[in-house]
Amino acid sequence: MIVCGDGALAERLAAELHSVYREIVTVVVPSSRAGDGAPSGSAGRAATALLGRLQAVMGRSSRASGDERTQEPRVLEAPQPDEATLIEAGVRGAAALALVYDDDETNIHAALAARRLNPHLRLVIRLYNRKLGQHLEELLAQAAAVAAPGLDPTALDTSTTVLSDADTAAPALAATAVAGTSKVIQADGLLLRAVERTPPGRGQVADPGLCTLALLSATTNDPAGDEGSDDSGQGQGPLLLPDDRMVATATGRGTIALEAVSHAGPALPSGRLAGRGLPFGSLLSPRLRWSLAGLVACVLGLAVANWLTVPRTHPLHAGYLTLLDLFAIDDPALDKPTSRQILQLLAGLAGLLLLPVLFAAVLEALGTFRSAAALRRPPRGLSGHVVLLGLGKAGTRVLARLRELGIPVVCVEEDPEARGIPLARRLRVPTVIGDVTDEGVLESAKIHRAHALLALTSSDTTNLEAALYARSVKPDLRVALRLYDDAFATAVYRTLRAAHPHALTRSRSVSTLAGAMMGRQVLGAIPVERRALLFAALDVAGHPQLEGRTITESFRAGAWRVIALDSAAPDERQPDLAAAPADDGTEHPAGLVWDLHPGYVLRPQDRVVLAATRQGLAELLGRRPRTREHPPET
Repeated sequence: MIVCGDGALAERLAAELHSVYREIVTVVVPSSRAGDGAPSGSAGRAATALLGRLQAVMGRSSRASGDERTQEPRVLEAPQPDEATLIEAGVRGAAALALVYDDDETNIHAALAARRLNPHLRLVIRLYNRKLGQHLEELLAQAAAVAAPGLDPTALDTSTTVLSDADTAAPALAATAVAGTSKVIQADGLLLRAVERTPPGRGQVADPGLCTLALLSATTNDPAGDEGSDDSGQGQGPLLLPDDRMVATATGRGTIALEAVSHAGPALPSGRLAGRGLPFGSLLSPRLRWSLAGLVACVLGLAVANWLTVPRTHPLHAGYLTLLDLFAIDDPALDKPTSRQILQLLAGLAGLLLLPVLFAAVLEALGTFRSAAALRRPPRGLSGHVVLLGLGKAGTRVLARLRELGIPVVCVEEDPEARGIPLARRLRVPTVIGDVTDEGVLESAKIHRAHALLALTSSDTTNLEAALYARSVKPDLRVALRLYDDAFATAVYRTLRAAHPHALTRSRSVSTLAGAMMGRQVLGAIPVERRALLFAALDVAGHPQLEGRTITESFRAGAWRVIALDSAAPDERQPDLAAAPADDGTEHPAGLVWDLHPGYVLRPQDRVVLAATRQGLAELLGRRPRTREHPPET
């Protein structure tokens, strides 16, 4: 794996690839030496600082993971990621390349050069211009197909991934607000999280959830386990993917269980008309509906009275006469009985009463239709929702993701013409227009009853001020901040953790970039102490370890375990299970089945989701884990 970048994003991405996925990583950073195109002045000092931080992080992650010297990441200094630099970094034999420079042009030039050097290379590119990124993705995919005519279409489909900063941040921010943990996997629109169960008492077994992923080194007598120190945990490290016998005999050890994230708050309206269409149920107010009902009952009573008092009159004719009187049509009952004349006067009075009621109904209906295109206000009694500050690029993506998960959201945006306002209006999401730093704005968003706060405005100080005020209102509120200054973000993160130890504060994540570098087969990874579990989607065909075997027979303890089956037909399956289903109003096929019968026989046309160790997944994919030494540095 090769990571090229000039900011903290490259640092965090390289650290995650090395410490979580256990990949051999080469990092290309700007040169800190003067001359030969190296940056000077403040840019040179920034490059020197980045190089120092990167070397420190890589050293800490290597010591923590216990890797040998040959597995330590390699740091390569170069002014620009040109063709010579990429060759020196080993791009011709690399599996993936991430280009995360701040400059779009630098990333595009490097991507074109890398594609010429290695058509099979998996590219992950960071671009601020999203529309340009879509065209670049198609161009690089076509270049790969031309350069390697026999390339597998599945591999070609994952050869280039272009992500903006909003694409990178949105999944992690939404997962933090919903699940409250970074140990999250998304599969077919469902959010799964790994929950750590404390060691149960003697004779007790921890709740397995969907399945037990690991036995921790922590025990009832030694809660720290291997997570606390190298000498604790009675010499036992974590046991990944244990079988039922291991779980039953390992009472007293903590476990990692997989469970689906479900929202405990109020349910969202169901149906397209309730979510997107006009609110037909609220066209008329309850008082107006009662008035109309009373008038209708009055008219029916008058029609019945006409039928009873006028001899030899058909009921329909009696109703017709009543309507003539009601609408003041000229047919006076001059020579009729007194009872008929009285009923005609009463019907005329009812007609006079009906006129203002109908006028009020028309005005109220017009107002309701007009407000259908306006922004909703937060309803009374709302609780357990997520307050989202800012509807820019990242905020819009997070809003769409939260609604896909069925999470109630209240948005706060200062600019009524912001990018995400049309989406909030279309999804009927309650929105408060105002400056979040003004008094009463967060109260209007019902922050005191909220489940989480996502501060995603473009101002660091605004995000921090909103978070501090929200924590003063509700100290246990779950908070996620988007801060652009990395040094400022580190200081804020540590301060909030220290000031609110019982609340949840999350830093930013690069899991989306790391997952894209691993390929579409890998849905994500969950760290377990000093090891990691990978989650992948595989076609059963071509894997003799799975094909023709039952769910029980395909399970190999400590290596892999099938946890879900894709029940959709092969031609209707979602290509990328890690991506959220498209919200285009069409009906999507049945998704993943998690409650699998142990005796189900896996067929070649099946696709499964499995949890695996790095070595187990490499065996299933028919490749050996990369543990070779780096080429000598020049």
